[in-house]
Amino acid sequence: MLSLIQVSPASTGGARLRGIRHKVRPMPDPAPRHSDRPRWRRSGALALAALVCVGALLGWRLGPARPPVVAVEIMAAGPVTRVLAVNGKIALRERLAIRAAVGEVVLSVAVAAGDVVTAGAVLARLDDRQQAAALRQAEAALAQAVILQAQAAAEFGRDRDLGAQVSRMRLDDARRSLAGAAQEVAGRAALRDQARIALDHYALRAPVAGTVLTRAVDPGQRVDTATTLFTLADLARLRVETDVDETYALQIAPGQRVRLLLLGSAETRMGTVEVVAPRVDPDTGGLAVKIGFDALVRAPVGLTVTANVVIDSRSALTVPRTALTGGAVFVLRAGRAVATPVRVIDWPADRLIVTAGLAPGDRVISDSTGLHDGQILREEGE
Repeated sequence: MLSLIQVSPASTGGARLRGIRHKVRPMPDPAPRHSDRPRWRRSGALALAALVCVGALLGWRLGPARPPVVAVEIMAAGPVTRVLAVNGKIALRERLAIRAAVGEVVLSVAVAAGDVVTAGAVLARLDDRQQAAALRQAEAALAQAVILQAQAAAEFGRDRDLGAQVSRMRLDDARRSLAGAAQEVAGRAALRDQARIALDHYALRAPVAGTVLTRAVDPGQRVDTATTLFTLADLARLRVETDVDETYALQIAPGQRVRLLLLGSAETRMGTVEVVAPRVDPDTGGLAVKIGFDALVRAPVGLTVTANVVIDSRSALTVPRTALTGGAVFVLRAGRAVATPVRVIDWPADRLIVTAGLAPGDRVISDSTGLHDGQILREEGE
């Protein structure tokens, strides 16, 4: 509180204080000049200002959002080969089953499985002693007949030379005897040949050159005429046997070229479709196909072979299978994806042959995943 100070009017030299001296209290400090707003409002304002600064900085660093990047293929016609890849097995062109012509005991076996033999080589011999005796008997009978023929010929010659001294009847008899002796010799010769042929049946021979695949006989074993004793094949004359799914049955035809790759080999061999079965197997749904090699090949029977059958060769546009979606592809035009319907030859391959819908120079987006018509895009490298 302020003290009252009175000034006397009679004083001319100045005012004179009257009354009692009082204590003077100091005045309080004036109010602070900062705002009286609550503390949380000041913090919020600072946070908002910081956020604005960060946003401005990011906008300055990143700039506006850019369109997605896509890979593009420029369409151009080129040579295209449509290939059907199948797996097959090495197979024999011929497999000969060798059986005995007579039932007898086996005396000896000359070959084992895996041996290579020439045409006419003896594979095994049967007990031929009885037949050998029959041949000797036939040869003796033939020799006797030859002697009788010679005697008849000599007698006829003498009678003929005597001329008129010999009756015509005697000469005719001599002529008939000679003819009969000749027939006897021919008959005995036929029996001798028959015995000789029969004796040859006791030696089992290879009808052609080849390799012994199987042997099912041992010495001392009695064999019959129904059992296969040896299996023989020419391993140099091989081919590939495979099955083609019936989906592609109409695409396969004899004469088509084939690239063949034997398992375990890096060398590609060429071949040709030789045989296409006339019917589809109802159990497997496969069509049997046989492929021949252009050159001789030596390989184990049953080895797996990858066969690439060339179904079609042409010049055409192609697109990746990943570019196709719902019968259309996306063409990049003026920075936008344009859905373009196309027709393709659907084939089990990564690339498809385009038959309609595209033209050379079109910029086809390689992968259509997640794209939509009219979408703004950016090509790789831009």
